[in-house]
Amino acid sequence: MSTEIQMTKLAKCAGCGAKVGAGTLSRLLGGLPVHRDENLLVGYDTSDDASVYRISDDLAIVQTLDFFPPIVDDPYTFGKIAATNALSDIFAMGAEVKLAMNILCVSTLMDDEAIHDLLRGGYEKVYEAGGILAGGHTIQGEEPKYGLSVTGFAHPDRILKNSGAQPGDVLILTKPLGIGILTTAAKVSLAPAAAYQKAVEFMCTLNRTARDIMVRFPVHSCTDVTGFGLLGHTCEMAEGSGVSIRLSYHDIPCHDGVYELAQMGILPEGMYRNRDFAQPRVTAAPEVDLAMQDILYDPQTSGGLLIAVPEKEAPALLRALRDRIPCAAIIGQVLPRGEWDVMIDG
Repeated sequence: MSTEIQMTKLAKCAGCGAKVGAGTLSRLLGGLPVHRDENLLVGYDTSDDASVYRISDDLAIVQTLDFFPPIVDDPYTFGKIAATNALSDIFAMGAEVKLAMNILCVSTLMDDEAIHDLLRGGYEKVYEAGGILAGGHTIQGEEPKYGLSVTGFAHPDRILKNSGAQPGDVLILTKPLGIGILTTAAKVSLAPAAAYQKAVEFMCTLNRTARDIMVRFPVHSCTDVTGFGLLGHTCEMAEGSGVSIRLSYHDIPCHDGVYELAQMGILPEGMYRNRDFAQPRVTAAPEVDLAMQDILYDPQTSGGLLIAVPEKEAPALLRALRDRIPCAAIIGQVLPRGEWDVMIDG
């Protein structure tokens, strides 16, 4: 394993914290022509996790692309995290991973061993996801970046969108929050060692298990929680579904030490972008302090799935998830459309 390079020293931003803010992205996409095709079931105009194109009555292809700068120093671990994050979009749509291609920008400061280790990490996660890595494209640049273009398969009638939540649904989250805060703290040697290591393990953990369990239940909607933070992605689900969502902050799983770091003001730049975008659509009860709100806006890298399922099915789904994913938790409920997109209370 290459030990000569610290990947994060080569990047100005880390992981999904480098993502362009949702508000900025909306403005950039505004006014672009949208060509209609009856077989395009999901396009970019719905802010969903991946595009979906129907090939036949029984088959749709699901496509996504994701890449970012290093969030950890070790090239092999960075490769695993970036690949896991890209693959997650396919799982969030309820699809199966089939094919992937590398997207890589190498810094001139990276040696061959570092590049090999990075690619090895990505290859391992693609194969673990059930897919084949079939090539890619590599360029040189000042800042390293890595990710994947991924193609998955699904039945057209069983695609899970971020816009299908219905009043009466319960929301389940499958990974704890706080990745952006912990990785920011790690840059200044303030992250608790055990909590940081656990966060890295979660970033390397595929959402395949959650997907395989989820599709056995009548789930209405799903998205993965990544760069826009829990509140950003929840707002997208609420707006797209035409509902309001109430989150119980006491029930939301967080990594150890994150609340204390947030109280200290150790926050990633992406958190402020997420707050600017989502805050006008969020109502927080008085007991939800600023540190907790900051955690809910924190950009996640390779975060968990946010699943909307009918209330009567939620206990069985949660039990099935917790058999394999002990941190999975019910964090809120879907309500008829009200004056706000998202409410945070106890």
